[in-house]
Amino acid sequence: MPAPTTPLAAALAEGPVVLDGGLSNQLQDQGCDLSDELWTARLLADAPGQIEAAHAAYLRAGARVLTTASYQATYQGFAQRGRSERETSQLLRRSVELARRAARGLPEVWVAASVGPYGAMLADGSEYRGRYGLSVRELERFHRPRIDALAAAGPDVLALETVPDTDEAEALLRAVDGVGLPVWLSYTISGGRTRAGQPLAEAFALAATVPEVIAVGVNCSAAQDIGPAVAVAHAVTGKPVVAYPNGGEWDAVARTWHDTPLDVAALVRDWRSDGARLIGGCCRVGPRDIARVAAALAHP
Repeated sequence: MPAPTTPLAAALAEGPVVLDGGLSNQLQDQGCDLSDELWTARLLADAPGQIEAAHAAYLRAGARVLTTASYQATYQGFAQRGRSERETSQLLRRSVELARRAARGLPEVWVAASVGPYGAMLADGSEYRGRYGLSVRELERFHRPRIDALAAAGPDVLALETVPDTDEAEALLRAVDGVGLPVWLSYTISGGRTRAGQPLAEAFALAATVPEVIAVGVNCSAAQDIGPAVAVAHAVTGKPVVAYPNGGEWDAVARTWHDTPLDVAALVRDWRSDGARLIGGCCRVGPRDIARVAAALAHP
């Protein structure tokens, strides 16, 4: 399927662009079982049509950037299910192809290949803690093969997302060096710090001079924490900011979500004024929410 004629960086320079919402909640609403440790990545092999349908739902809501179902897709995770490296590479490629197919016939829809953190592969909530006991070099070795495979599939941008600490951010930025694609770097945060406790100014500064990074920001975080983080990201880097909050809070003890109503229109206006240019949602944010984001961004 053809890629957009305008680079995403150029589109962000002209104004806000609507990102999609949470893939997992939309797949669950479609009746998919995501209890497996591979989470949405399992469906790349078992039900790819469901993934394409979820992408299409967000396009109908007004999203113009689709994030692939590769967040939890890793060579190590699929190997535990008996998948060869070759098969895993094919599934990573499929994640990009499914988003492209969903967007066929629509002008200027960008595909972002999701690169989740090391903790996502562990499937134990480690992405909300970071500090896995691995060095930056070890984390780079983990991420590079998957990044190379996703880059070879031809997405428009790599989404280095839900990053819990600066060690992993540094590893990811090393791993994308030379891949020939723009990237965005997005932390998951609590208050004014990364999940691992580093100040956000320090975390965002890592990306300030990296030419591949076209946007920096926050995702998979409480909505009330997004606004201050957007302002810090823009002030520190001068780059467009990406912002996509959760629509609730995860209770790790009860292993359930507590949904939080969002005044999307008011939040979007504030984030945009502080430098946010790529705005959508993460967990528990569905097509209806994205439609409200698109409507809010349509008005100055």
